[in-house]
Amino acid sequence: MSPSSPLWSLVRLTGAAVAAGALVAALTLPAVGGTGSLVVSATETLDLKPAQLEEPPLAQTSVMYDAKGNRIAQFYAENRKVVRLDQIADVMKTAIVAIEDYRFYQHGAIDFEGTVRALVKNLSSGGIAQGGSSITQQYVKQVLLNSADTEAGKNKALEASYARKLKELRYAMGMEQKYSKNEILRRYLNIAYFGAGANGVEAAARRFFGVSAAHLSLAQAATLAGAVQNPNRTDPELGKQARELLLGRRNVVLDRMAQLGRITPEQAAQAKAEKLGYKGVDAPNGCQDSPYPYFCEYVRYELLTNPAFGGTQRIREQRFERGGLKIYTTLDPRAQRAAEAAVRKHVFASDHAVAAEALVEPGTGEIKAMAASRPYGRSAKRKEISYNPVADKRHGGLIGFQAGSTFKTFTLITALAQGMKIDDGISVTNAYTAPGSASFKNCKGQNMGIPSWTVTNDEGSPGFKTLATGTWGSVNTFFMALEQRVGLCETVQTAKSLGIRRADGGPLQEYETFTLGINEMDPVTVAAAYAAVAARGTYCAPMVITKVSAGTTTSYKPSCRKALDPEVADATAQVLSGVFTKGTMRGVGGIGRPAAGKTGTTDGYATAWFAGFTPDLAGAVSVGDPRGSQRYKLTGVTIGGRYFGAVAGASVPGPIWKDTMMAALKDVPASDFTPVNTARFGGCDQSCAPAREERPDTAEELG
Repeated sequence: MSPSSPLWSLVRLTGAAVAAGALVAALTLPAVGGTGSLVVSATETLDLKPAQLEEPPLAQTSVMYDAKGNRIAQFYAENRKVVRLDQIADVMKTAIVAIEDYRFYQHGAIDFEGTVRALVKNLSSGGIAQGGSSITQQYVKQVLLNSADTEAGKNKALEASYARKLKELRYAMGMEQKYSKNEILRRYLNIAYFGAGANGVEAAARRFFGVSAAHLSLAQAATLAGAVQNPNRTDPELGKQARELLLGRRNVVLDRMAQLGRITPEQAAQAKAEKLGYKGVDAPNGCQDSPYPYFCEYVRYELLTNPAFGGTQRIREQRFERGGLKIYTTLDPRAQRAAEAAVRKHVFASDHAVAAEALVEPGTGEIKAMAASRPYGRSAKRKEISYNPVADKRHGGLIGFQAGSTFKTFTLITALAQGMKIDDGISVTNAYTAPGSASFKNCKGQNMGIPSWTVTNDEGSPGFKTLATGTWGSVNTFFMALEQRVGLCETVQTAKSLGIRRADGGPLQEYETFTLGINEMDPVTVAAAYAAVAARGTYCAPMVITKVSAGTTTSYKPSCRKALDPEVADATAQVLSGVFTKGTMRGVGGIGRPAAGKTGTTDGYATAWFAGFTPDLAGAVSVGDPRGSQRYKLTGVTIGGRYFGAVAGASVPGPIWKDTMMAALKDVPASDFTPVNTARFGGCDQSCAPAREERPDTAEELG
């Protein structure tokens, strides 16, 4: 007889079935076309020994939480949540065993009766028409399928061949040695695909019926048990015909359960009278389905790019998409609501300009909120944006916007650190020109002074400006002269010590106009820099993840370092406090508690900023046109339903910051800044007026 003949296949596979049950030495079957018998040695011919199958961890859904423990997003390559056997309703276990392998608890790795019955059917059809697989064999097939990482591998795991069947038998024997029957059933119910994108019984119960697997009814359990046979054909998401097929399969399961005595005929009839009941509960997947998409995107990029969460990109992706992580974040729901309300109050989603805001906690670097005026997504019709305007490029942003005069704070800090007092100053005119090419040097020692380039003030007043009055009025020519005095490189180094780096990840542009904010920034980076001043010179890298749990829990602590002399930070806060009462934010006003900050407007009103802080919270707001800020400037524009001839830092960003802080800190007791050391820095305490108080420029600064 030819080894390729159907009878030979029958002999071999029947031998496998017997061997699996009793491992007998030989099997005798009548020969085809004559008398006598054919003896096949099962163990020698088939090598039917238990084989151990590697079981990679099942892909599970990763879930992201805010600081209060509320779920804010979930991510999955396969929608699945692995559960214990006691978290699955008994009726579900009964239903799946009844329809898939009713002798599951009586036979070994292979159901001899079922396998022979299937083989006879297969021989008569000339191929594999019936599986006859036990639940253990089905589990093995699912493991092989899930382990395949290529399309060819998946096809091999599903191919209709006796070679695959024999391999599955060996692995099934190994499984029966390794696990109890209950454990095999649990693993099968967690790995099986039920349709509608639901993997495992828990995800299926929630997707189909909106309940947990522990609370499935008889009709619901029978529906899911019927779905596993051909889930792609009975997928209720495919429409009416598929739902009718699924309903028919449910009734087959109920009839079988009644036939086996697992339920009464009356219970079966009652369950069959119920409608299918499919609810199609949404299974959100990704940041686009999160209520806080920009914060979510920042966290996602952090998990995928930071080596702290895995040594390679592939490892990080596998853990995130398949590892069932519980990701706990720093997001404060109150602060987030405050930022969103303020941003949307002042800038509409329909506006060309986009407002973005980040809130950072001084002393920890924890990002408490991220908000933007446009919805997240890819629909141009709905004015959605598919990048993160609050973040740098590494965290899903683009190139950012020039930060304008918010950078003057770094020149102020450098002057104070070099020994200048608050009332020390420089006499300036309305125009500044570098006295020579060597008047500014970058950190490579290169000359950056351009005598042919002139910086001017916008309706500014010339005269003597102190560190205080020059900051309050944001006088461009004063800060150019001040940067010349303290050093361009020194100012750059101050900025770097406070975490300043370009949003696009490139090197900082170290030109003489550095102090005027020519570098493109993102709100998170600027907010973290200002938070360091609030924390008396302690800079903490922006932080969004506090712990990650996946079986074991790993906690993450703030990454902080001393960046400034605390007394220098105190003096800086003292000067910036006057911006609200005597400076460019005077028309907007304060927030009813100690606060400090700096407006920022770029040349020609291309973009507008405000960055500020209290001892408890720092924030930065940017406004610009994502179509191209230099081409589409903030002049002659309508934003938030209000027309602006020109948008400055105090026009839109300042009010957004003010409204955000007042709401976010509403129930937080007010904290005071540490008083300035007047013996070192001069100036005044909170109760006295500055020695040379000057009225600030009526128009916001350029630069």
